[in-house]
Amino acid sequence: MSRLTIPFRLLPRSLFGRLALILFSGLAAAHVLSLALLMYDRTQTAGALMNAYLTRDVASSVAILERVPAEERRQWLPKLERRNYRYYLDRQATGVPAKSLVAGTIVNALSHELAGNYSIDPEIPAGATDPLRLNLHLRLKDGSPLMVELLPPGMALSLWVPIALTLQLAILALFTWLAVKIATQPLVRLARAADELGPDLRGEPLPEDGPKEVAHAAAAFNAMQHRIADHLTERIRILAAISHDLQTPITRMRLRADLLDDPVLKQKLQNDLLAMQALVSEGVEFARGLSNVTEAAVAIDLQALLESLAYDYADAGRQIKLLGSIDFPITTKPHALRRIITNLVDNAFKFGCDVEISIGVRRLDCISISVRDHGPGIPETELATVLQPFYRLEGSRNRETGGTGFGLAIAHQLSTALGGELWLSNHRDGGLEARLTLPAVPAKIR
Repeated sequence: MSRLTIPFRLLPRSLFGRLALILFSGLAAAHVLSLALLMYDRTQTAGALMNAYLTRDVASSVAILERVPAEERRQWLPKLERRNYRYYLDRQATGVPAKSLVAGTIVNALSHELAGNYSIDPEIPAGATDPLRLNLHLRLKDGSPLMVELLPPGMALSLWVPIALTLQLAILALFTWLAVKIATQPLVRLARAADELGPDLRGEPLPEDGPKEVAHAAAAFNAMQHRIADHLTERIRILAAISHDLQTPITRMRLRADLLDDPVLKQKLQNDLLAMQALVSEGVEFARGLSNVTEAAVAIDLQALLESLAYDYADAGRQIKLLGSIDFPITTKPHALRRIITNLVDNAFKFGCDVEISIGVRRLDCISISVRDHGPGIPETELATVLQPFYRLEGSRNRETGGTGFGLAIAHQLSTALGGELWLSNHRDGGLEARLTLPAVPAKIR
């Protein structure tokens, strides 16, 4: 794994989340940096002001202490101290000499105010990290030691400052969300339009408005949708025409085969022609699969529909079971649904004697219909392929063993047209299971 892929795995999966996170993080970082620079500038300004007033105030305090009798000086110290500096008598140096530019500036300014009559030794107290934290040592004219302790100016924040900062961050988050929402909304509409394309690849065109790039992308998508739909329609029309035109010569060949004197050859030709005609008929039906689903969606009793199918197979001598029940109607196209179940059951009977139809509510808005046989199943690598037209697991041309390769393809196509899904899986107890899921509530069906 490369170093560049690790941070990106921590980002949200959606484009909206990534853009919002990156944009808000950048704005918040710039906001915090501006605040830090502002606080630094205020600190520097406060330090400069303190240095300007410090020298004059200290010089005045030294002059007062020189005039006050020695026994009264300690009483004056609390009166002379300020928030940023205090005075001590008889305090010896315990730190290291200060040689910084700040210390030199303060000492020079104070010496100038004291007219050079005092020797000032700056000291850095033990453990001090702030350059404005200094101790200034000097001696009064009578030899008494005096120490001036300098404290860095504090930057107290008012209560409204964090509230204002929080409000600003909330405003940044809101406008970031709006900006990213506006920027990604066209992509969401494009993805939704692609998902809503039915099997006929015809859907509602996207509105070609908004910014220039968005309008251009919508126009390109609409044009692509029309080209693909027209191309698919043309291919279906060609397949239907070929399959339809083949029925006439096949019928003539069957009539001519009936005139043959050799009964064995006659039977073989008739069987081949019947298989060809069935293949052509299913080809026409597959090509017109979408146009055949023209019935209106109505509320039906699904339980009654499946029971009717099961009774029909039972009357034909087939072993079939109906498991589960559903006690509410669903909105769908009954003839198309009946064709799907019939194709699945017919395919199941090709590979097993016993077939089970199971029905149940998979989710609150979805029902499940399963058709299972007890045959050999299908290799895992072939489960998706057998849903394609013309594909047969058995490679012979025998219709009884290989089929035409259209049954599951038609069921898959009609399932998509009904707004459902169809997939195959091998049952854990053996056999193949075809599972169809459909909307359980009234919904728009393609």
